[in-house]
Amino acid sequence: MPELLLATVEYGGYISVIELVIFLVLFFAWLPLVGWVYRDAEALDTNEGFWAGIVFGAGAVALIVWQLIPVFIIGMLFYMIAVAATSMSYVMHRNAKVPDFDRVLTAEHIKGLFSNEQKKLDALKGFLFITSNNNEVPVPEPRTPDFFGFKAAYNILSDAMWRRASDVVFAPTQQDYNVTYYIDGAALKQPGILRDQMDYFISFVKHLAGLDPDEKRKPQKGKFRIYKNEENTYWEVATAGSTAGEQVLLKHLTQEKIDKLADLGLPPDQYKLLSSLTRAKHGVFLVAGPKKAGVTTTFYALLRNHDAFMNSISTLEKKPTAELANITRKIYTLGDTGTTTYAKKLLEVVRMEPDIVGVADCDDAETAKVACAAAKDGKLVYVTMEAENSIKAVGKWMKLVDNKGAAVGNLIGVSNQRLLRKLCEECKQAYEPNKELLRKFNIPADKAKALYRAGKEIYDKRGKARICENCQGTGFVGRMCVYEIILLNDELRRAIFQAKSLAEVGTHFRRAKMLYLQEQALKKVISGITAINEVIRILSGAKKQNRAKPQ
Repeated sequence: MPELLLATVEYGGYISVIELVIFLVLFFAWLPLVGWVYRDAEALDTNEGFWAGIVFGAGAVALIVWQLIPVFIIGMLFYMIAVAATSMSYVMHRNAKVPDFDRVLTAEHIKGLFSNEQKKLDALKGFLFITSNNNEVPVPEPRTPDFFGFKAAYNILSDAMWRRASDVVFAPTQQDYNVTYYIDGAALKQPGILRDQMDYFISFVKHLAGLDPDEKRKPQKGKFRIYKNEENTYWEVATAGSTAGEQVLLKHLTQEKIDKLADLGLPPDQYKLLSSLTRAKHGVFLVAGPKKAGVTTTFYALLRNHDAFMNSISTLEKKPTAELANITRKIYTLGDTGTTTYAKKLLEVVRMEPDIVGVADCDDAETAKVACAAAKDGKLVYVTMEAENSIKAVGKWMKLVDNKGAAVGNLIGVSNQRLLRKLCEECKQAYEPNKELLRKFNIPADKAKALYRAGKEIYDKRGKARICENCQGTGFVGRMCVYEIILLNDELRRAIFQAKSLAEVGTHFRRAKMLYLQEQALKKVISGITAINEVIRILSGAKKQNRAKPQ
């Protein structure tokens, strides 16, 4: 190499300090590159001598050519292109052999070069995974398959917890996995995850939950927990095979808090109606609503509204979600399907002579008839069912019982409900509503001078946009329930019995001053608790689902 420098001196007659510095910088950058290629190729077991020789040979030849070219810039460009071309060839070769996490010169890799790796490791250590067998999982060694799975699980779950996601759904596609968070009941699509990353993630969470990592077709379900900030967070993982790949569902498990009626956020008039059911001696009360509308919570609250020491209370359920103190519960499991029916199981409950019976998920005629007969025999029966509104709930009940006189004669009331997201108090924005919109929803203009909507952006004192820490940018925090409720008297029962259509039933409900769900929801809009778009999303969404069923 001194000969090359001497040639430079003789050829030009002098040495340019700037050119010499550039030459030395590029020369001493090339040597460590050759060493890295050799060590990396050796670690990957991919012919380290060949690749190191290619990069070394290309650099050496390019250096000689550089000295022979009279124009310094052109020689330098030739050298840089030769070294870069051979180096990138190796990078492309090695990136094709390693998982996404270990690839170099990608956007994520370049971004990571400017971040503090020690801080990242410290954050991982403060995020403790605990298996289904209560074993703590330490941070694995870097650049190992276990570490890639650990890191992917940390990134996904820490983000899901910060965003308050109740469910995380991973749906496989041909190229990657689609990711969807469910926050306050609303789906929020997230950036996709590459298949290599998901493979490590799935394997890691399966080990956490005590599942078989090699089983990719049959459904599996297990649990694990995370210890962070001196708190435990419980998760359930469910996997199942599909033609596109393995589907994964992560569910945040929370201890269901059984509310009393006073905790449901009912308006005073509706609270008074439901509270009066404690004085009912017998009859059927229908607790209706679509799936995931909080029907089970209302069902439990109604049961808890009765004194469990003064009354004998029993329930029949398929999927209990919480503990009910001092209440006898029968669970209908998959093992019962081959030996008995839901109706026969209910008959067993009724024969124990309870004062109050709770029947969850009544969707067959035989069960409805047993519940109706129990009410006729002097028991108070709460029945949950899936229905779009109270009127259709009554229609469904009459169809199941298949005896209009018995169905209506023993019916004491019906409720229907929806869950609406509540606007974030930190970032919600007031606006002047469109008068046409107010007329469409029959809202008096003097009662709605200002409505509220989800905040779009929050700006700090410097005018820089930032995410609201209270709602994590969704604009909503938590949910509330809105109800339409009606109790039947003898006059209303006669009118329903004589009605020739559900439209007539609706007319009689209206005359009895029952407010529809839309009207109850709009009260919440006017008071600034929720947004008009949220009401439209929930109420119109149920109608679309209902129309889609016959197809």
